[in-house]
Amino acid sequence: MVLPDGHQPVTTLTAMLRAGTQLALVHIGDTRAYLLRGGEMSQLTQDHTYVQSLVDQGGLGRDEAAVHPQRSLLVRALGTGALPVEADLALRTALPGDRYLLCSDGLSAVVDRDTLHNALGTPAEPQAVVRRLIELAYEHGAPDNIACVVADVVAA
Repeated sequence: MVLPDGHQPVTTLTAMLRAGTQLALVHIGDTRAYLLRGGEMSQLTQDHTYVQSLVDQGGLGRDEAAVHPQRSLLVRALGTGALPVEADLALRTALPGDRYLLCSDGLSAVVDRDTLHNALGTPAEPQAVVRRLIELAYEHGAPDNIACVVADVVAA
């Protein structure tokens, strides 16, 4: 399908599958996965955007990237045409107490890392954390759709 403006619709994907202590992660685009483990938060995925490529090459700083007018321009996404698109794949060890956040740029682009960390670090149930993250995104003027999932790893 080609839109009236000549563009083809594309989408992003970040997904996880857990089997026992193993966790598989697949990622393409600018949706993100974060891990909160032992009070420390880390971003598990890297955005597949034009601006992120400039940051990676040292041509743009993180602060500049956050406000760059082309920060949402994807360089890898699903539905880009006939050429195969490579996704990032990772296999991780899931530990009891881990908390994962998967989210769209509707959240990560407007809510800063420290605020995400604080929200994830609360002892609330995952559903309550999701509600709080969505509230925060709206409070910060989310210009885009907001999608997020919070999942806790518990002992079997």
